[in-house]
Amino acid sequence: MALRFYNTLSQQMEEFFPARDNTVRMYSCGPTVYDFAHIGNFRTFTFVDILRKWLRASGFQLNHVMNVTDVDDKIIRNAVAQHKELNEYTAVYTQAFLEDCATLRLERPESLVPATEHIDGMAAAIEKLAAGNHTYSSDGSVYFRIASFPGYGKLSHNDFSGNIAGARVDVDEYEKADARDFALWKAPKEGEPFWPTSMGPGRPGWHIECSVMAIKYLGETLDIHVGGVDLIFPHHENEIAQSESLTGKPFSRFWMHAEFLMVEGQKMSKSLGNYFTLRDLLGKGYAPETIRYLLASAPYRKQLNFTFDGLKSAATAIDRLRNFKLRLETDRFPEGTNGELASRTAAACQAFRAGMDEDLNTAEALAAVFEFVRDANSAMDSCGFRAGDVPAAVELLTLFDSVFDVLRPTAGAGGLSDAAVEALIAERTAAKKAKNFAGADQIREQLLEQGIILEDTKSGIRWKRK
Repeated sequence: MALRFYNTLSQQMEEFFPARDNTVRMYSCGPTVYDFAHIGNFRTFTFVDILRKWLRASGFQLNHVMNVTDVDDKIIRNAVAQHKELNEYTAVYTQAFLEDCATLRLERPESLVPATEHIDGMAAAIEKLAAGNHTYSSDGSVYFRIASFPGYGKLSHNDFSGNIAGARVDVDEYEKADARDFALWKAPKEGEPFWPTSMGPGRPGWHIECSVMAIKYLGETLDIHVGGVDLIFPHHENEIAQSESLTGKPFSRFWMHAEFLMVEGQKMSKSLGNYFTLRDLLGKGYAPETIRYLLASAPYRKQLNFTFDGLKSAATAIDRLRNFKLRLETDRFPEGTNGELASRTAAACQAFRAGMDEDLNTAEALAAVFEFVRDANSAMDSCGFRAGDVPAAVELLTLFDSVFDVLRPTAGAGGLSDAAVEALIAERTAAKKAKNFAGADQIREQLLEQGIILEDTKSGIRWKRK
């Protein structure tokens, strides 16, 4: 089955393949480092990670660039309020973002590019836009003239024909369907940071940053540009206008956007008390892989309702998969192969791939895996699972985890490493052999206090984390 994605630009499902060779040239909008990233942000970043991993599983190589917006209105406002230099302020939240990504097992892009390291390139791009009559100046700032780009609105599919002249906006964000000329370059205000450039002192507007860095690292036409639905307008619409005015070529062949995350059925908001960073959830005792699983469980183009019951269900689902993996590794099965089960395993693998190939339908892919695990567990319980069936089942789990990456417990979860748990289990086994049952019970209780549950089975001792 061909790999197909929904393209926001065409509003259609389209077969995907890179434009050149076997490398996918992909750009994703990264964090604006003015605060800790919240779980709504990480819904999008997790989608990007799932996309990366499935592209690789599909046989493609990656050249993925993500920007770090380390200069914009909010950052400057906060840094000035805290009497900090801009780079001092943003360094804290940039590092926190990278740590959070590692905690959630999000792969690093091939290039992670801060905006402030590309100011001269932005100034040069703005001068080129000016030479093409796409800009005008006012009070030291430079604005993009939307009326100079006839295709404006083709990504958001809004009709701006009667609303694109005469007004301009200085802030980096503005209301949906409110098309106004936007700032490419901002004149310095008293007390704000600025950069000396060939255009004079100032700083870039938000939108020009991504265009310049994407083109520099990936070329004039990208294969995929990704982000959240909140960026379709104005940010991505403005990126297209700038980039295509600069190059005369399509900016990106595919545009993919992740839907919003709700919390307990409501829009996430600090005023509602339902605003959570990843660190907030970790502080409540939730494992990173549980959070990752929930963020990945709904297809990216559907709103995700993030609930604490959902987190509990995610933990249960992961435990089910881990216990099945443990059975594959430790149970003793009769020799031979069950032909019916072999066919069932192949069908599950095919269904998993088909779900992921159809616009990363993670819900369909997960359903294929769990239906197989149910059937395989039943076969194990009825002695219908054979030793020859193990490799194919392991291969399916390996394919699943190459994308979802939740089977490995986070080191230190439960307070003990895997090696420490195994050592205590060995100590308990030795105590039981020596008929020191009180000592064995004490070790079991010690493990339970650390969130480790033991299961005595015919095949030996299995353990899992709460």
